[in-house]
Amino acid sequence: MESERNFRSNVPGRLVCFTNDEATRTALCLHQSGSLAEAEIIYQRILESSPQDLNTLHYYGLLCHQQNRHNEAAELIQQIINLDPQNADAYNNLGNVLEGLGRTDDAEHCYRKAIELRPEHAPAYNNLGVILMAQQKTTEAIEAYTHATGLNPESADFQYNLGNALRRSGKYELAAEVYQKAVNLNPEHAGAWQGQAQSLLKAGREDEVEQLFSDWLQNDPGNPIITYLKASCLGDKAPDRAPDAYVEQVFDDMADRFDAHLTENLSYRAPQLVAEALVEILPEPVAKLAVLDAGCGTGLCGDFLRPYAQHLCGVDLSAGMLTKASGRKLYDELRKAELTKYMEQHSAAYELIVSADTLCYFGRLEAVFLAAARALKPSGLFAFTVEDAGEDQDILLTQTGRYAHSRFYVEETLAAAGLKVERIESVVLRSEGKEPVSGHLVVAIKQ
Repeated sequence: MESERNFRSNVPGRLVCFTNDEATRTALCLHQSGSLAEAEIIYQRILESSPQDLNTLHYYGLLCHQQNRHNEAAELIQQIINLDPQNADAYNNLGNVLEGLGRTDDAEHCYRKAIELRPEHAPAYNNLGVILMAQQKTTEAIEAYTHATGLNPESADFQYNLGNALRRSGKYELAAEVYQKAVNLNPEHAGAWQGQAQSLLKAGREDEVEQLFSDWLQNDPGNPIITYLKASCLGDKAPDRAPDAYVEQVFDDMADRFDAHLTENLSYRAPQLVAEALVEILPEPVAKLAVLDAGCGTGLCGDFLRPYAQHLCGVDLSAGMLTKASGRKLYDELRKAELTKYMEQHSAAYELIVSADTLCYFGRLEAVFLAAARALKPSGLFAFTVEDAGEDQDILLTQTGRYAHSRFYVEETLAAAGLKVERIESVVLRSEGKEPVSGHLVVAIKQ
């Protein structure tokens, strides 16, 4: 039998022999502990002696997927399907990998094949719902999520996804009920609490939102994320900026599907707008500039920044986003850090700083503008976008959990930081709920 074959591993001072089962367990322990390189070596050695070991192919495929090596992961999982064509889990996993490659139609086919092979496959129904939502097929997504929750009613994540689809379709009352189920299953599910609050607001049940936040804070006293979201929903006094933990949580959760969500669902334009503005101001790209992508996310700005950069650094709070950015092979350096602190620590380091759709998580901009001015070399450029708060107030924390800023406040704060406005214009940054989100596109120069 395959599991009885021996696997040899050189350990300093001695030679160790394992059965394949023992080697797989060892590799899996290393994998789960985060020692991915060591686990990969053992997976490879097992497959050298047992190329048809389904468990090892499965775990090795997951490891490659974790590391954004989607093509390798797809090849490994396809081997499982070739050996076991009735393996519904393999089709479901292949769908996840193909989605990571942006092959949404192929991913959808895999999820449907998994369901065909095993009609009670709840995760495949859930993943199908995610793909359908990305394609804006909300009615079909609701049907898929309903199947997932029917098959596994104890999954808070499945209930949460169904709530999101119902809210997107305007069924706010029903969405609030489903989010409540998710909260009952997992009181730590911040997304479900937030989704329920937003659904109740849309349903005109503002009086219940106050009680919801009271219950949430009672469950998790002193949590700054809850206080922040309460301010965004109920108009309480807003903090100066979003809590770091909130930003990390939001973008870590979105990392795998971030690009498709922005471009397909929100008609996201911030990187394109910044790129177009800089083309008109910068000289021809000759890869001579030190460039900082401040809040790089998955690296959507990287393609247009790379030709200008001798050294391109990306900074973000979300480890998940940075993993995606690394897969683009565009950045010389990627750092997990808070933007203001990072820029304060890198005096006169950059000729260009770009921050597309990041400052919406900052209320007061004084500190971050001063930090940007400090990090720029003389005559360096700072290009960014912010959402528009109108003329009645300088700063507005919206119900989406993002800040908006008035044009006057942006210009005044830039000047106080020693940054002169070279260009500022009103733009549409994206759509949300089929409505345009207005903002300001700004390019400033260090005087």
